Amino acid sequence: MNRNLQDINRKNWPQWRERMHEIIFEADTPEGKAFDVALLWAIFISVLAVVLESVAFLDREYGTWLRWIEWGFTAVFTVEYVARVLSVRKPLRYMTSFYGIVDLLSIIPTYVSLFVMGSQTLLVIRVIRLLRVFRIFKLARYLGEAKVLVTALKASRHKITVFLGFVVSITVIIGTLMYLIEGRDNGFTSIPKSIYWAIVTLTTVGYGDISPQTPLGQFLASCVMVLGYGVLAVPTGIVSVEIAHAQKNAMINAACPGCGKEGHEHDASFCKYCGTKL
Repeated sequence: MNRNLQDINRKNWPQWRERMHEIIFEADTPEGKAFDVALLWAIFISVLAVVLESVAFLDREYGTWLRWIEWGFTAVFTVEYVARVLSVRKPLRYMTSFYGIVDLLSIIPTYVSLFVMGSQTLLVIRVIRLLRVFRIFKLARYLGEAKVLVTALKASRHKITVFLGFVVSITVIIGTLMYLIEGRDNGFTSIPKSIYWAIVTLTTVGYGDISPQTPLGQFLASCVMVLGYGVLAVPTGIVSVEIAHAQKNAMINAACPGCGKEGHEHDASFCKYCGTKL
């Protein structure tokens, strides 16, 4: 029955919206590829304009032109965003997806700049949209690897959260011990500052702005440095295991006509996010 409903919805969907979806979300046709390539150039030029505007002498000489460029591309991206919403059967699904949110955030800063000066610099978020280059130029292998990495990170988030909680606890304990051992005279003026030292040392960054002076403090610092190498290895192992699991499930890159999301299994007939027939 669900398939019959999907077929009915497909028949009732206007032909122009089907065509719009094919051009905007798919890169397998000449029109779709041309649209995406033009979009990538627009994103690149608009981000470049924002970057150049931050240079003082360029802003003095060409500031007006750069701002006109920003507004022009913002108008183009606004129309494009509306077209994307109209071309999917379930607009809310697209609007709340990763790319849907990024597409919206890439146009908001220009309008906000009317009320908050300087907020247009946040337009650099448009550079995230350049990730579509992997799909456009058939770099499916790289896109697939990126999806494997994202899947692995999602699967390991609970383990990493527990691990980070352990690390935070350790840094608090070590920072407090160092505060008691070294004291204010050696630069450890408070427990928060001592915790800062513990974090810097445990992560093997070692700024050197604070260092222990007593033998006991130096011994504790040595233990923290050695522990730091072990701490860095744990999340790597966790993510590596999940990557191995994620690589077993291959994905296709076709965009769902309902919500616009990608990342479906090869044998999938319906979208796993909204149920639309693929």
